[in-house]
Amino acid sequence: MDTPQIVIRPEQPADVAAIRTLVAAAFAPEPVADLVEAIRDSRHYVAEMALVAEAAGTVVGHVMISGATLRTEDGDRPVVMLSPLAVAETNRRQGIGGALVRAVCAIAEERGEPLVIVEGDPAYYGRFGFEHSLLHGIEIDLPDWAPPEAAQVMRLSNYDPSLIGRVLYPPAFADLED
Repeated sequence: MDTPQIVIRPEQPADVAAIRTLVAAAFAPEPVADLVEAIRDSRHYVAEMALVAEAAGTVVGHVMISGATLRTEDGDRPVVMLSPLAVAETNRRQGIGGALVRAVCAIAEERGEPLVIVEGDPAYYGRFGFEHSLLHGIEIDLPDWAPPEAAQVMRLSNYDPSLIGRVLYPPAFADLED
């Protein structure tokens, strides 16, 4: 049986229900699916950095990069954060998550972003160029379940070494529990 071709494209309003179902299944129960909707409804949403992976007309993956703030000694600076990444259970280990991460980070690069922040598995995200955030002077408050090395950044070509400080999560993240 042939594997359907995967198409990565910007999310569309018609995808919202499928994205919610996908994210809720990947991060059961609902808080992360609620997070996606809260980001989408906030000023931190960046439509061009919310992507889906589609196979045979079905949404099988989703990733989103949205705005966040880095509190530095010189004041607050806008940065971007990758959260969340979800792939349907039946489509995992096919490179879909990696394709989504590469595609969305390429868009962040094209937009001139200096870096992308993520909290996630260092073994997974490290292969895309993410590094422990503390190596670059960036503090990320993690949930209790996450090891310290889950706090990561990917420096892009517009990286500015003066970006040192603490990440302030947007209000959309407030409802996620530790």
